[in-house]
Amino acid sequence: MIKLKTAEEIKILKEGGRILAEILAEISALVMPGISTAELEKQAINLIKKASGQPSFKGYAGSKYDRSFPTALCASVNSEVVHGPATPARYLKNGDMIGLDIGMRYKKLYTDTAVTLPVGEVDAKTRRLIEVTRECLDLAIQQAKPGNKLLNIARAVQINAEANGFGVVRELVGHGVGYAVHEEPQVPNFYDSDDRELELELQPGLVIAIEPMLTIGDWHIKTAKDGFTILTKDGSTAAHFEHTVAITEEGNIVITAAE
Repeated sequence: MIKLKTAEEIKILKEGGRILAEILAEISALVMPGISTAELEKQAINLIKKASGQPSFKGYAGSKYDRSFPTALCASVNSEVVHGPATPARYLKNGDMIGLDIGMRYKKLYTDTAVTLPVGEVDAKTRRLIEVTRECLDLAIQQAKPGNKLLNIARAVQINAEANGFGVVRELVGHGVGYAVHEEPQVPNFYDSDDRELELELQPGLVIAIEPMLTIGDWHIKTAKDGFTILTKDGSTAAHFEHTVAITEEGNIVITAAE
């Protein structure tokens, strides 16, 4: 069941989302060759606590997992699409890229955001992957307005990704968010004419996490031995960006945008 948020709840989500954006920016500034994912996790925990929030991923036990997620930060490196635990520590090296995904419960409401960053100097193809994935997020957000449908978001991501020669991950999607980490509806990044849920019309009060996931190679994925990390099946590099977005009468509010 889709649960629309009130104007007051969206105001609280915006407050929490702005704080989360600032936290992610501080963590992102630490990314460089030689830093460990455990150090990034420590900073995430400290900053969320300082903001009087609670990490929404750490301890999360969704239907896909047989145990709870171990960290506040998802730190997904190179061919890891999403859901890479930040511990045990891995040290980043020049030429890597890392996706940082973080969620926070603040005043009983949840927000979710992610970026992908180069580590030191990366090759041109990797830089382009990062740029296009971010473009896909921006284009999708432009389509997140009342009267449009989920299919408008899906097409915006898929058309731009494939026009630039990148694969769009199909087995993972965005989602509703606010009262819980994951809510209805699902928000795909590709168009499937058989998916009737894509006909859902966007209404004021709907809050969704839009999160394009692109690959340099094939879009198929697999789960790593840790049971959490999602990898590209062909070992190609992947990128992921995400914002929490509220649909309003006038258009939308990017909840997790920094001011």
